[in-house]
Amino acid sequence: MNSDTAGPAARADVRIDEPIRFEQSAASAPSVPSAPSAPPASSAPSASSAPSASPASPSQAGGESAVTFVGSSSPRLSWRVASAPAGWRQRGSEIEMRLPDGRVQQRSIDGAGQILVDWPFAPLESRARAELRVRVEGDGGWSDWSPFASVEVSLVHEQDWQARWVTPASAADAGGPAPIIGTRFDVRPGLTRARLHLTALGIVSPRLNGESVSGDHFVPGWTTYDRLIRFRSYDVTALLHEGDNEFRGLLGNGWYRGRIASLPIHRGQVYGDRLGLLAQLELDYADGSRVTIGTDESWRTADSRILANDFYDGQTTDLRMPEAPPLDGPAERLDANVGRLSLATAPPVRELETLAPSTLIRRPSVIIADFGRNLVGWVRLRVTAPAGTTVTVRHAEVLDGGELAMRPLRSAEATDRYVLAGTGDERLEPSFTYHGFRYAEISGLPPGADIELEAVVLGSALTRTAWFSCSDPALTQLHENVVNSMVGNFLDIPTDCPQRDERLGWTGDIQVFAPTAATLFDVSAFLGGWLESLALDQLPDGTVPAVVPRVFPAEATLAGWGDAAVVVPWTLYQRYGDREVLRRQYSSMVSWVERVRSLAGPNLLWRGGQQLGDWLDPLAPPDDPAAAQADPDVVASAYFFHSVDLLARCAGALGRAEEALHYARLAERIRSAFSAAYVSEDGRVTSDCQTVYALALAWEMIADGAVRFRAGERLAELVESQGFTVATGFLGTPVVLHALTLAGHTDDAYRMLTTRAFPSWLYAVDLGATTIWERWDSLLADGTVNPGEMTSFNHYAFGAVANWMHRTIAGVTSLTPACRTIRVAPALGAGLTSADAHYDSPYGTIAVAWTLTDGRFDLELTIPVGVTARLELPDGTAIAGIEHGRYSYAVDVRLATSPAMRLPSP
Repeated sequence: MNSDTAGPAARADVRIDEPIRFEQSAASAPSVPSAPSAPPASSAPSASSAPSASPASPSQAGGESAVTFVGSSSPRLSWRVASAPAGWRQRGSEIEMRLPDGRVQQRSIDGAGQILVDWPFAPLESRARAELRVRVEGDGGWSDWSPFASVEVSLVHEQDWQARWVTPASAADAGGPAPIIGTRFDVRPGLTRARLHLTALGIVSPRLNGESVSGDHFVPGWTTYDRLIRFRSYDVTALLHEGDNEFRGLLGNGWYRGRIASLPIHRGQVYGDRLGLLAQLELDYADGSRVTIGTDESWRTADSRILANDFYDGQTTDLRMPEAPPLDGPAERLDANVGRLSLATAPPVRELETLAPSTLIRRPSVIIADFGRNLVGWVRLRVTAPAGTTVTVRHAEVLDGGELAMRPLRSAEATDRYVLAGTGDERLEPSFTYHGFRYAEISGLPPGADIELEAVVLGSALTRTAWFSCSDPALTQLHENVVNSMVGNFLDIPTDCPQRDERLGWTGDIQVFAPTAATLFDVSAFLGGWLESLALDQLPDGTVPAVVPRVFPAEATLAGWGDAAVVVPWTLYQRYGDREVLRRQYSSMVSWVERVRSLAGPNLLWRGGQQLGDWLDPLAPPDDPAAAQADPDVVASAYFFHSVDLLARCAGALGRAEEALHYARLAERIRSAFSAAYVSEDGRVTSDCQTVYALALAWEMIADGAVRFRAGERLAELVESQGFTVATGFLGTPVVLHALTLAGHTDDAYRMLTTRAFPSWLYAVDLGATTIWERWDSLLADGTVNPGEMTSFNHYAFGAVANWMHRTIAGVTSLTPACRTIRVAPALGAGLTSADAHYDSPYGTIAVAWTLTDGRFDLELTIPVGVTARLELPDGTAIAGIEHGRYSYAVDVRLATSPAMRLPSP
């Protein structure tokens, strides 16, 4: 073993390279995720080598800056120690705050805490600004100070708002032109600060003096508007000048007034038939005065050149009309039923990257562009053609018979249309729609017309936190497919799919995928905000809606779907160490559990009722995806146990000792009832299929060790008898490989992961998939599209397998929240000769790279400051108490004698 951290402790050797991070993401300039294949440049234990979670640099939008807006008067603080001598541990910290008036305050904090530390100063008021920095103390004295980080409190009280909701007086319907609402105003000399706070009923694209305020799209996002609506805050100082200025807000239908709400099988009606704008511009001057310009009846309106817009159907734009028409129409107050206003703290939807087409198929009347990857966004074109030319762009995920496969989109038209002005080199792209596609068909161009095109990838601007590659290119591609599907479906909310007439926040999908999502990206604010909507939409009896935000008028209590109320908060706590999310969601968790308890009755078995079960089991009939092999009563009772078990742990983490004991005892009673009803002495579980064993083993529902062993053997028998293909649906798939590993059958788990026969993960990879499919056979072996009406080529649920890849192939498992302590235990199998993984934990980057050559196993391991690891090598060697540093290990191994590996329960 070698380490590069040896040496005596000294002040100069402890570094904090990054500014303090605040608990809420920067609203005006969030981090943009790294490219999917780009891990941190270095695996050294330095925060500066990892993707930054601190305020990002100014982007291309002229009004943006690195200020972090927060919606709390007392934001929590986090920092990373970039490097320190071997054996160094933090014993205390000191926070310094500098205020604009020159005052400086300092607070000392005892202990090793550096993640989500409570605000140590008096609460800040709305609009207050401060700069903060930190230093830490341990052996050798104090470190140097970190760089400063700027924070600004947004509007946190209802009385902070002087603006009023307004709408065009002559309100157009949802199928009409997108309206503009704006005003002109004067800026006098001495402006020191300008802030824009805005939201909309619909979605808004704001401009100041003709310049985009930000690169954000679809502001303010999707919530249940009569209970909660988000707003965003922007630093717009750089966009203003002395004298006359103009603000314009272009409004689109979005979720509020689009077909996503009014579809008959959804709400059946829009949230509201009139779009609205709420905007407040605050101008601060050197003399201490403030001028507030807010929406009211004096603002003016106009119709834009966007003639129609809808998320499902696309956008129609007439470029012959002026981009900035005169604001000559009246505005009026809008008395809409609107919930409380809350600053949006999740990263906004942004342009993440652009892709040039990999192939262009030119035909007499159309061009079909293949962008080489299934993605979410739109096509950007530059076209030179005569005035009046109508260019039409249609989108699809796959081709069928050489043509766009539009049938999987169902009623979604996914079509953008542009009427050209004929001015030459016109830029064509929508702003109020998005599509899921790999292929785009461009038609309507006259012969010889000049055209350039690229795909614009959209998604919430999450920070990438994990990378994986290995010696098997197919597995590396599988992992990238999971990342691609997550990027495409994490668009303001976690959707099921991004292309057809659905795109809803299905609770079951994110319930199974949350551990993987929280590994691959920082989703703390993203899923934290979504959970707030879940709690608001929860029914009085505790039932959790099937989708959040809620759109279905009637709801059933669904096992595996409603359990998102418990599983997702627990996952966020485990990944980020955030007890506050447990505290905020606790009543929601209890309500769900008690609802299920009332249905289970005194025997504690959840039986009957409407269930989706192990949805999309590959052996279920194509037209009945709920008709899985797994008995729905077994699945429901297993989930009842799982949520109660996690609720007990949540109560314990919150210091609710009596409730923790109460729910722990209830979990034991459910476990006993489950075993008595569904598990036989020979280890057989009722309905005898992969999913029921996977749930029982992964969640340790079989108390008797001998019976549990036999159940594990039976799972392995089933997997082998089915040719190591997957025979699980949405609920069984995320845990089946974990269950095999827990049962000592890691080799079988590897064979299942790497089989190429249908149904399997690599079946899709071999057919050229670049995302995870909804069905195991969304594309049939002959290249034709599955004939079912529910076929998506971008559904992340089955991508939950990436969690096993990180935990088993790379071998990294968190043992305590936020990776304070971890287990590193790479397991060999499937002929892999190398693997490389990075995980950007709250404390810094954990990196594992191993190779296997002629029986020699070499491991390179990086542990960041603040994390302690237990290492278990494939030859059985175990080393505990490994602290920060970079280490190298080499052992001789033989696969035939490699010890069985057991993982903590997922």
